[in-house]
Amino acid sequence: MNTTVELYTFEIITEEQTNLIQKAAECLARTFVGVDVAGKWVQEPMVGQLNLNYEEFSEFTKDYLHSIVGQGYCAVALDENNNVVGVLAGDTNAPEVIGEDLFSGPLADMNVIMRVLDDVTGRFIADYEERKGKKVQDGQLLHLFMLGVIAEHNRQEVVQQLGEKLLMKAALQGIEAVVGEATNPKSMRLLEKFYDMKKYENLDGNYICHKYQNNERLKGIPLSIAAGTYIVVREF
Repeated sequence: MNTTVELYTFEIITEEQTNLIQKAAECLARTFVGVDVAGKWVQEPMVGQLNLNYEEFSEFTKDYLHSIVGQGYCAVALDENNNVVGVLAGDTNAPEVIGEDLFSGPLADMNVIMRVLDDVTGRFIADYEERKGKKVQDGQLLHLFMLGVIAEHNRQEVVQQLGEKLLMKAALQGIEAVVGEATNPKSMRLLEKFYDMKKYENLDGNYICHKYQNNERLKGIPLSIAAGTYIVVREF
């Protein structure tokens, strides 16, 4: 029986690999908008609830990848035909709150998601900076922003290998901590199990979470699917 290493190869892609960037963007878009993988439905709850369009969302993912791939934190899994079957993408930009709508037209509902991320990010930054006694700078944190896997075999091992690529590099480069947003229990379990990330507790001992039931546009997400977006962190 083939091992994960034999089934797939893993690499961190560069700005020059435009074809792989395009394939990575498509892989991420498929898993966020919704795709059947080996008989299981994979979808990001907020994207599904807002019914975002695949073509438009793939342009968003491609723009994001182009903007951050030069930092060296976009790992992909490739099958034997050089198809991208898994992506983990992040950046080391200092977290920021946008505070305004950036999207219009078919992607206008992305503003709903960005406001959720602004909410949890703003609360996290304020607490983390108070805890550390200093402002967060570029290069201090690795923000894992997008994870998508469409591999039909050894999916969890693919998730693990992608994370090992980036987390090992982050530790070697002196990154202080890895931070992400877990938008559903499935992603939370993967981040906890394979990346050793935990729900972030603020100085008051509370988790930082944006609850979907309190959001007019997202309250239709069943609690059985997801309760909210949590900040998750791993410190080195």
